[in-house]
Amino acid sequence: MSEEKGLYKKAKEEMRLSERILAEIPGFRGYKEKEIRRETDKIIRNNLYRKLTEARKNLKEVFQQLSDQHLHEVLTDMDRLLMRLDRVAEKINHASYGYAGFFNIVKVEEEKLDKMIDFDSNLIGNVKKIVEETSAFKEEVRKRKFEKARERIEKLRDSLESLEETFDEREETILGVK
Repeated sequence: MSEEKGLYKKAKEEMRLSERILAEIPGFRGYKEKEIRRETDKIIRNNLYRKLTEARKNLKEVFQQLSDQHLHEVLTDMDRLLMRLDRVAEKINHASYGYAGFFNIVKVEEEKLDKMIDFDSNLIGNVKKIVEETSAFKEEVRKRKFEKARERIEKLRDSLESLEETFDEREETILGVK
């Protein structure tokens, strides 16, 4: 979490001179602060998406190896796992940036944007675990150890389900409803 706060601070420090001057204008400062927070969150989510893309690549290699070995009994489960991974990755990639329309009842203030950054930062551990699990699965399959394939698929499915359920709570958490 402190790493992400550091990312926000770094973004603020690296503002161009013209941006710093404009930031002193009343009204613009708040706008710029919100933009920096949104960009920080987008960087975090892009990182999560890239890691999930790496996990997908690992699983596609596993799928190919299982297919080459004619292990049809697990291919349907692998296909479903890949579809779920795609869905979760796209949810994260296309999540809201924290904008609210001018006439919206609920306004997105700095504290809500900070909650959004914190929430997305907390997902890093979950995504890292998924990448590690897919890497280990890929290594097992490369060594032709297929006996734990179904077990690995179930464990990954549970990890993805947990990540998706957590991510689905994002908007409620940010708005303070939950």
